[in-house]
Amino acid sequence: MKTKIIKAVQFIGLGYLEPLIRLLTGEDLKKNGKEAFKRILFPLLSVVLFILLWHSFSSYLNNVESEIKIEKALKDQGPEAAKKLEACIASGDISCRPNSLPSPAMVLSAVGKLWDDHKIMAAKKQEFIDKYESINAEREAKGQIKIVYTGRPSFVDQIVTSLKTVFAGFLLSIIIAVPTGILLGLSTTLRTSFNWIVQIFKPVSPVVWLLLVSMIVKTVLTNVDVEKSFVISFISVGLCSMWATLVNTSVGVSSVDKDYINVAKVLQLGTFSKVFKIILPSCFPMIFTGLRITLSVAWMVLIAIELLAQSPGLGSFVWEEFQNGSSDSNSKIIVAMFVIGIIGFMLDRVMMIFQKLLTFTD
Repeated sequence: MKTKIIKAVQFIGLGYLEPLIRLLTGEDLKKNGKEAFKRILFPLLSVVLFILLWHSFSSYLNNVESEIKIEKALKDQGPEAAKKLEACIASGDISCRPNSLPSPAMVLSAVGKLWDDHKIMAAKKQEFIDKYESINAEREAKGQIKIVYTGRPSFVDQIVTSLKTVFAGFLLSIIIAVPTGILLGLSTTLRTSFNWIVQIFKPVSPVVWLLLVSMIVKTVLTNVDVEKSFVISFISVGLCSMWATLVNTSVGVSSVDKDYINVAKVLQLGTFSKVFKIILPSCFPMIFTGLRITLSVAWMVLIAIELLAQSPGLGSFVWEEFQNGSSDSNSKIIVAMFVIGIIGFMLDRVMMIFQKLLTFTD
């Protein structure tokens, strides 16, 4: 049982828990205790240190900003106004809180506010759906357009929208990059002829891709009833992030051992059989490395693309809170920053697990 648990945690990328599992089962207490301390407690201590440094820096910036505000009030409005502002800041009133880096406690409070906000919005949406359920059923039977909920999305809804966008873009990048990479990898002539396209378009900014895609999509889908911001976002994400997969697939296919190709010739395999039975299994590790990079890049550029495309995802959330400009908004932006980082890490872990399942490599 212990061996199975250890293999499972190693498989999902949590190998640092192995000494703790061995320690809990009573195996070599001294050795595994030391290893568990190094692999688990040291990282936990680094987290505590990070929070303490964050709190200290936040307090310092808060004090500096407070002094600037009090001095400005003293200069513009006089001593009485300055004293009132100083007392207000000391009381912790949000209306006069300095607009600086929020503390860890403020960010944690913002998490609770965002969750409460989500529950309120979810209740309103469900109330709307229940209210118009029978009316929409009648309108649908008559071939009329249904009444849809147009309320503001919550933070959780925006996370879901961003995940849908990134997966749609990732799927698009696979559809384009993998077949193209195979074709380029199979033919030296094609690879040489089209290498300039890869080298020129690979470093292009996501903002440029967004502008180009916007021009095309708005023209092509003029009379089509679809959410254009979502279409523009996922196509831009796919085109911006596909290059790692395309290059890795091309290099992987062109690097397949010549002995395997000779075996395919001896067996008189057709082109498709050769690709699917010989070439792809041989270069799966390189393809998946490219896919992991592609997914990471897709998630990274998504925020900027959503921000500019006005898609109701995390990018839009960050921009709206930045425009709001309050200290509470700053806390919510940092919450979004941690959420983006954690989701990005989890997506990479998922891709790593799929790579191990399909390629039997680390």
